[in-house]
Amino acid sequence: MSDTKIWLSSPHMGGGEQKYIQEAFDTNWIAPLGPNVIGFENDLESYLQSDKKVAVLSSGTSALHLALVLAGVTHGDEVLCQSFTFSASANPIVYQGATPIFIDSETTTWNLCPSAFETTIQDRIAKGIKPKALIVVHLFGMPAEIDLIMSIAKKYEIMVIEDAAEALGSTYKGQMCGTFGDFGILSFNGNKIITTSGGGALVCKTKEIKEKAVFLSTQARDNAPHFQHSQIGYNYRMSNVLAGIGRGQMEVLNKHIRLRRDMNLFYKNIFKRVDGITIFEEPNQDYFSNHWLSSIIIDKQKTGFSVEDFRLYLEKNNIESRPLWKPLHLQPVFLKYPYYGSQVAENLFLTGLCLPSGSNLSSIDKNRIKSVLFEFLK
Repeated sequence: MSDTKIWLSSPHMGGGEQKYIQEAFDTNWIAPLGPNVIGFENDLESYLQSDKKVAVLSSGTSALHLALVLAGVTHGDEVLCQSFTFSASANPIVYQGATPIFIDSETTTWNLCPSAFETTIQDRIAKGIKPKALIVVHLFGMPAEIDLIMSIAKKYEIMVIEDAAEALGSTYKGQMCGTFGDFGILSFNGNKIITTSGGGALVCKTKEIKEKAVFLSTQARDNAPHFQHSQIGYNYRMSNVLAGIGRGQMEVLNKHIRLRRDMNLFYKNIFKRVDGITIFEEPNQDYFSNHWLSSIIIDKQKTGFSVEDFRLYLEKNNIESRPLWKPLHLQPVFLKYPYYGSQVAENLFLTGLCLPSGSNLSSIDKNRIKSVLFEFLK
């Protein structure tokens, strides 16, 4: 195994990041505030093409936590959450002492099932507790059926938090993911479509809500000459240095999206004549996915091999792949919480695989991936 490792999704620098970082060092803005923080927020607000405001933070998880705080979620509340996602989507619910209620996906977008969503609301109300909020995820960059989900949430007066950690640049009917709900969440982790090494952002409806988020993210220090605190705060603000990386990454975001979408087309061409392998793609023209991760479903009855057979062969050839998210209602830490739906999420987990999708994969990398895939498929 002498070939260099091909990663699932590794950081991809554009070259312009250094000037912003150098500026932070030259001006000694090595703090969780400064020109790069303001500039990065302005860049994101402009990119999202809405009147929403953005606060950049230390992670997508911290953004999700602040969204729950600002939504008034507290001990004893119930928060509905898509089960087919990463654990960070649900962990902050427990931080707040609330109860996560997990909901199944539908087969088209792999995201929250609107029908199961409404059934869950009705059943929880019948049991005497109206859910406080919903966390819906745009998985792997694919927009959820967000129009229908928003209309159901409005009907029952439930706040919506969009986890668009994987979906920066994805749109539904021309509107950017992360701008539909009461709050939106973005992530700039090292494996995301753009990165600040570690970082995230909270998308807010108004300037006033953003200011409240910034206040909470900087330890909720009251306006006084001494250190005074009237409520619990958090150390969640992004540093000016990391925001500089983000500003440089924004210069190549559209290029990264194009390259990720090209990778999806690359796999589509490889698997188009393979009976039993289906690539994850947009259901119709309303959806535009950044294809952060390109994923496939394998029908073992037709192919004669399993997802794990495929994954292990790639691993033997030093190519990283990964099963789809294990549903949260099946995770040991969340087994005690209610779940609504059938087995859509579970079946996706058992039959799906994420393939190398980075925007920095070279033609040599792609040729090697193609060669290994054809070898296996023979």
